[in-house]
Amino acid sequence: MRVMLDNELKSIHVDIIKMGTLIEKTIDETINALVDHDVELAQRIVEGDDRFDRMELEIESKCINVIARRQPVATDLRKLMSILKIVTDLERIADHCQDISKLTLDLAGKTYVKPLIDLPNMAKQVKNMVKMTIDCYIDEDVEKGKLICADDDIVDDYYDMIFADLENIMKENPKEVRQCMDFMMIAKYFERMADHATNIAEWVIYGVEGKHFDINE
Repeated sequence: MRVMLDNELKSIHVDIIKMGTLIEKTIDETINALVDHDVELAQRIVEGDDRFDRMELEIESKCINVIARRQPVATDLRKLMSILKIVTDLERIADHCQDISKLTLDLAGKTYVKPLIDLPNMAKQVKNMVKMTIDCYIDEDVEKGKLICADDDIVDDYYDMIFADLENIMKENPKEVRQCMDFMMIAKYFERMADHATNIAEWVIYGVEGKHFDINE
């Protein structure tokens, strides 16, 4: 029974790593499509979102089946419960890549109101956070999980800076309000991705320590 449970947990573990690695790649593609005005890439991201929905459902199904058939307790049960939360946050990050790519399609053919510098830097920080969450999950590294939670402030600072900059552009050039609003939404989606990465780190910490981490403590 123990061997079978371990094998099933390893299978779920591999699935989480595959999903997280694919999401890292998708974040890169999302910002590249936006910066390069790459409509074809943006369309592929939009159309490819279903694969993340399938991954989420498959991992959830495996977890539920293990809980129902193996009746795990203590650490094993806690880890499975945390995985159910983690996979939901991973899927939400993928959803936001799709959301941004839809806005990239809306912006197709338009000259951007300003060169994209802060947004790509913000996206890079978000991608690094997601990568760290996967490493944190693999290694069960509580200290790395706490660092991820702290890094969320960096993304928040980027968001505040981008929002203020776009507000100024709208005041100076009211004709560009629609485009500025699109970029505000894009920045908000990246900020939400960072929030989901923070959630994942907190669930990894819970899976290891059995208690919820509060960065304010």
